[in-house]
Amino acid sequence: MALLLATATACANDVPEADWSRGLLPDHITEQGAIVQNLWNGAWIAALATGAVVIGLIIWATIFHHKRKAKAELPPQVRYNLPIEMLYTLIPLVMVSVFFFFTARDGEALTRVDGDAQVKVKVEAFQWSWRFTTTTSDGKTLKPVVGVPVSDYHQGPQLVLPQNKKIEFDLETDDVIHSFWIPEFLFKRDVIPGIPEGDPGRKFEVTTLNKTGVFAGRCAELCGVDHSRMLFSVKLVTDAEWNQYLTTQAGSAQ
Repeated sequence: MALLLATATACANDVPEADWSRGLLPDHITEQGAIVQNLWNGAWIAALATGAVVIGLIIWATIFHHKRKAKAELPPQVRYNLPIEMLYTLIPLVMVSVFFFFTARDGEALTRVDGDAQVKVKVEAFQWSWRFTTTTSDGKTLKPVVGVPVSDYHQGPQLVLPQNKKIEFDLETDDVIHSFWIPEFLFKRDVIPGIPEGDPGRKFEVTTLNKTGVFAGRCAELCGVDHSRMLFSVKLVTDAEWNQYLTTQAGSAQ
């Protein structure tokens, strides 16, 4: 993902600025984004540490264990070294187990749906745009926001969400596989046709942080001729702005 963001910056106006201090990931706007960021950082630290040890061993072997020109005889030949073989068997096993533990733990946290979100959004993906229908915890259903293919995410459908709230997303499509991606979430979810309503496989939750702003979103799965124009935006607002938005939009559901 980081490589994608870094290489795509020059050719798209909806890619957030990547920061080396965050491992080339954008600044996250949800609590779940922090989980992804920590897992990403930990994986890089472990990979760099492993690489440093391997490079160090290669240099050490090259300098201290090469055939000297003054000696023609072969060095002592051994068939095996039990301690070393145990070492290079157990260390990778421990590393893979640690990676598996943290990945499984964080994957469970990212896919958990408690069902008590203050705001629920039904996301309908279609060739080639989005339809957002928002329902609040008190049963108000807002007017659906429907988009058309656009070249700039500012012109696409805008999903307004409150800050510091738990949001539940229900993803649906009737045509082909799409992918719901907001880079600042630090993860994406595929929208797969044929999954029945109520199936937990089409839902996920996020808790927004105390941040406001407009953030780009797009389809991250090649879905047809206008895939690149399947753009939208998410606007995080304060409680006062959210209440005002509810007043103007509630009761207008189609």
